[in-house]
Amino acid sequence: MARRRTKAKPAPVQSGRYTPPIPRRRRSSPAWMGVLLLVLLVLGVLAIILNYLKVLPGGATDWYLLLGLVLICAGFGVATQYR
Repeated sequence: MARRRTKAKPAPVQSGRYTPPIPRRRRSSPAWMGVLLLVLLVLGVLAIILNYLKVLPGGATDWYLLLGLVLICAGFGVATQYR
């Protein structure tokens, strides 16, 4: 008796690259998120500048510098979530 040979399907070739899935819908951020991002960054820079100019109440203190840096960091945090 002769054996029947069936053709085996070749295995798919793995390229090693990651191909992300196609998104069903594009995500977008709300309009207020961009405004919040800019407001936080501008207020942070403004707090630092006004501290060095000694315009803020209490003169130049480290607390105003800290406030400015916290506002800038919060702006960067919002920027990472912006789409």
